[in-house]
Amino acid sequence: MRTPRRTFMIHSIGAAALAIAGRSVWAAPPQLQESDPAAQALGYTADATRVDHTKYPHFSSNQRCANCQFYQGKPADANALCALFGAKQVSGAGWCKAYQARA
Repeated sequence: MRTPRRTFMIHSIGAAALAIAGRSVWAAPPQLQESDPAAQALGYTADATRVDHTKYPHFSSNQRCANCQFYQGKPADANALCALFGAKQVSGAGWCKAYQARA
């Protein structure tokens, strides 16, 4: 059975479009960089052990992104989205000055 050229082209273009769309839908969100302006505004650091205690005296050693109410992953997740940083992932071991303990 021969497939007409027009049908073949339509199916090929459709398959290519689905492959491209699928790649962008399933791609992991980018990781938030400490150099990002939003991260700098909130004092984000990917490793809470490096928080400057003189600059943030209210910081407590048990505060981590993973146990913050804005962290959208499970506490055991290494990285997850944060409600404060839009479509970027933060480190579960990180911290920022907007930290609020989970209820």
